[in-house]
Amino acid sequence: MSGLSLEDFADVIARPDPAFERAAQERRQRLEPPPTALGQVGELGEWLAAVQGQCPTRPLRNIKVLLFAGDHGVARLGVSAREPGGTVRLVRAVLDGAAPVSVLARHLDVPVRVVDVAVDCDPAELPDEVTRHRVRRGSGQVDVEDALTQDEAERAVRVGMAIADQEADAGTDLVVLGDLSVGGTTVAGVLTAVLCGTDASVVTGRGSGIDDLAWMRKCAAIRDALRRARPVAGDPLRLLATSGGADIAAMVGFLAQCAVRRTPVVLDGVVSAACALVVQRIAFRAPDWWRAGHSSGEPAQAKALDRLTLEPLVDHRIAYGEGTGALLAVPLLRAAAALLAELPERPDAGAADGADTDPGDAADGPPHATEAVTGTDTGTEADTEADAAAETAAETGTPAGTDTKDSQGGTGPSAPGGTDGPTSPEQPGKG
Repeated sequence: MSGLSLEDFADVIARPDPAFERAAQERRQRLEPPPTALGQVGELGEWLAAVQGQCPTRPLRNIKVLLFAGDHGVARLGVSAREPGGTVRLVRAVLDGAAPVSVLARHLDVPVRVVDVAVDCDPAELPDEVTRHRVRRGSGQVDVEDALTQDEAERAVRVGMAIADQEADAGTDLVVLGDLSVGGTTVAGVLTAVLCGTDASVVTGRGSGIDDLAWMRKCAAIRDALRRARPVAGDPLRLLATSGGADIAAMVGFLAQCAVRRTPVVLDGVVSAACALVVQRIAFRAPDWWRAGHSSGEPAQAKALDRLTLEPLVDHRIAYGEGTGALLAVPLLRAAAALLAELPERPDAGAADGADTDPGDAADGPPHATEAVTGTDTGTEADTEADAAAETAAETGTPAGTDTKDSQGGTGPSAPGGTDGPTSPEQPGKG
């Protein structure tokens, strides 16, 4: 397998279009409700206009819940209320429509897709559409051994990239990203602690509902895993191999490639937030394509979202995971798109504020990537140089990023070959 350079993502990920964000802001000024009256919903409309590259926004009709599944060897230490290797039961519950996310998805008319990357079971126990992307059976025990080999980590990242390409090609408007795992919150705690420079006790939460003794075992496991993670923290691929897992690496590849393909993502809980931290380290513009769906109550999630400067859209104190909490943000996002698109403007708005203009006419040449409002920490020298390069490209008429939403051509990281074919099973949404 040819070497994968995650650093290439920094060159091909551009921010959402600032011209359409400004157009949405100007449209809100012309609507009957005062600009601040709709609060967070109005701000979400501006974000949707930017990520869609369209104002007024189009309806969010093709939303998908995507769950990456995998077992983690660290679960053998008793860090979870679930039994080690129990992810297969979680997968079956989702496929059978018996999981909370399945019930909500039916009522919201949102399909659910499960991708088995490292479930610890015989592949014959699950449908081929679920297991066809599997990298290995379970991931290593990160406190004493590597989660993956370097080759497996690269394969898992490429799996995530391929899934992102499939969803973009299928016309998915927005993805709700979650996980199905046992031991996943422990691994997420390790990644969050090493990337945020904090201690194990700060990021150790109750996960699946563990008691005090299990919490102490979990904290000790994160502490020991951090000793192995810190020396490789500067190399994202080695970090994923050492302290991540196949499902974690696939989610990292998925998030990065979604930003390349300009597909917005709603993060669910602590696992997806930890993966987002890894991608932020690779490409600092990527978080502008994401929103945090909800607050899970996990301290590692709060730490990660603080670093990502993302505010949870809803907080219903849901700690179940599996995309459940983030899925409850879907009505809010749909409302934001509808309000920005369908609310009439004030009769005097044209005279007071001027006629509508195409966002593309607002400035000479393509908008600068550096003009976008960003929620990331861009204080490093590398980030400054990347923004300068994007600005130079814009001034010379070269696109600042690669928009491959409608084309597989162009430059930038590409999905591995041979990934076309039937997608994983979906839960058809019927109320």
